Formats: sequence, structure tokens, C-alpha cells
Amino acid sequence: MIKKNYLENLNKSKKPFIIYRSNKGFDLYTDFSKKIILTKNNIERFINQSNKLKSKNKETDLFIGFFGYEILNNLIGIKVKKQKSFKFPKGIFYKPETKQRLPNKLNYKNLEIIKSNKPFKININKASYKVIFDKFKKKIKSGETYQIKICTKYSNKAQIDALDFFCRLVKSNMAPEAFMIKDKNYSIISCSPENLINKKNDFITTKPIAGTLKKTKKLNRIKALAFFKKNVKESKEHNMIVDMERSDLSRICKTGSVKILKKKIVEEYKDLYHYVSLIGGRLKKNISSLDIIKAMMPGGSVIGCPKISTLNLLNIQEKESRNIYTGSFGYIKFNGDMRFNIIIRSILNYKNNSEISVASGVVIDSNAKDEFNENYIKAKALIDLYK
Repeated sequence: MIKKNYLENLNKSKKPFIIYRSNKGFDLYTDFSKKIILTKNNIERFINQSNKLKSKNKETDLFIGFFGYEILNNLIGIKVKKQKSFKFPKGIFYKPETKQRLPNKLNYKNLEIIKSNKPFKININKASYKVIFDKFKKKIKSGETYQIKICTKYSNKAQIDALDFFCRLVKSNMAPEAFMIKDKNYSIISCSPENLINKKNDFITTKPIAGTLKKTKKLNRIKALAFFKKNVKESKEHNMIVDMERSDLSRICKTGSVKILKKKIVEEYKDLYHYVSLIGGRLKKNISSLDIIKAMMPGGSVIGCPKISTLNLLNIQEKESRNIYTGSFGYIKFNGDMRFNIIIRSILNYKNNSEISVASGVVIDSNAKDEFNENYIKAKALIDLYK
């Protein structure tokens, strides 16, 4: 049983900790005995060794943490040119010695005002976005890509209380893949809705999201579903991403085992509706954790289609590092089971610099104004935390 002021005392103690959404509430991980900072030189060794450690049948027989976008590109042989960056680590994993269950309602609130809060700056304004949009529209027409996600970044300078932000965020915008990490000089707060990998024994699932609709008073989930089904652009985008994720799964799953388990359903969040499907399959024999991660990451739904050629186009265009954005957070258990999300709808605060990255999908039927506005809708719930 968690004591009433446990979270408050843990937050004051300056001990690193991680909170991750579970089926019945949240899981709290702390008392880390190892902290592994990933590089392109040690990532494969880390993944290969992570499920070869002796399991003691404990809930802490796992590594939990994140892969950043750049290191996942490196892992599959995709180059990312030198970009503007504040030199945040490419990935970090922790070995917890304590795991505790937390309820759905997290009792913590900081009444102090955020220090040094400045307005958010966007790295791409409407005019610049339109230039990039038109360039990628030509790439789509020439067949180099069919869908591509243009990333925009909101940043500011602010000293924040990450636990307070997270508790307020999940209260207003609960998401199935929500998580937070708090460490000495950084924190990540996320209301990610998208699961990329959920592996138990030889069964693996992925839940691609492709399709976004702003909420209004006149809309409900039934009307949102009708909109998605009738909208040619949203339907094309969703179908492409589902086909791509099925293809990724088919590389590591037994022939004929990959199935769509839930097709084109609507999920509701604070400011928007999402169009979602669930796909699953049975893994082939002798498929390793490294095989799975290479096949599935970075998640295609937040990159575009086809994945590899689209990654190359993005990496030529983008001038700033994505850091954690469109990487993956989760855990690898010593028995080989794993769960990873896609890091979207997230705040990275590093040395009191905050950044929120978002992206929308461009297809042949897309409109630059609509896609630019969609990015703001996705960022709004996070920006509101600073008010």
C-alpha cells in the first residue's frame, strides 16, 4: 500500500523514478541499480544481453527506458546528418530494484508557480511549413514516398516540476501509453496514445494510429467514426500505415499468422479523436529481441510510408534533432517479453529547456493549412500545462 505522501516525499528526495501506465493504474519504478546510456556502439550489445540475464521471477527483472529517434535510425543503417541539438543522450535504460503499483488518480500537486516560464517558440512557421509541405508533395507525386510526417517543435525555457505536470496531464488527458521519467538533469512527461510493441511469449501486437480529428461540442465518437470512414485523405493514410505495420510484423512472424484484430476504431482524447487499428501475429522461432526492435522501430505511423525511403527524405530535410520524439519508451524483461510505445505527445525538459515535438501526415490529398493546424491541436494539451 502506497502511503499518502509517498510520491511527494519521493519527488523531494531527488531519487530518479519512472511511472508507466498499466491496466489498473500506474507502475512506479525506482531504486535503480544500473543506468545504461546508449550509444551506437553499445546498443546492439545491450538489447542482446537484456533478455539473457537470469530471471528470478521478480517484477523488477527488466530494463526500462527509452530509445531516441537518432539511435533507432543508426540501428537499422539509416544515417542522420549532423543537426542542431542540445546534446541530450540518444537513449537511457534503467534496472529498477523496486516496483510499486499506483492508483488511477495520482495524489500530488505543486502549488508553486513555474519559474522562468517564457512563451513557446515554434521552429517552423506557417510560411516555412508550406515550403517544406510543397517540396514533399512533389516527392509524393514522383513516387519517392506515399505519406510523410513533417515535424514541428515548440520550445521554451522553464524550470518545471515534472511530477506535477504528469499528474495534471493524466488527469485531463489520460492515455494508454502515458509515462514519465525524472532524473537528475532531465525529465520526460508523456501522454502517448500509441503502443508499438506488446510481446508476451510468442505473440506480438502493434496498435497503429493514423487519423486525427479536432473535438467540438457537436462531435461524439460515432460521428467521428463516420467522418473518418467518409474522408478519403484520412482513410488512405490509415490504410497505408496499417499495411506497413502488417508488413513489418510479417518479417518476424509466422506466415499467415498476422491478422487485424481490431479494425478502424475511434479513441477519444482531451482535444481530439484518433483512428486506430490493432494488429497481431505469432513470432517465428529463434526471433531475438534485436530482430523485433529492428523490424518495428522507428514506428512507421509517425514516419510515413514506405518507411526506409521516407526516413531518408526526413533526415535530409530536418535541421534539428528529434531527440526523444518518435523514439520508443518501454521495457525489455529478462524472459524476452517487451512493451514499447511511440514517444509522441511528450515534453522533454533537459537542463530547464523544454521541447514539444509534433507531426502530421502528408499524403497526395493533404492541405498545408490543415496539417499545420493539426500539429498545434496535438501539442495543445502539453502547452496548456505551462499556463
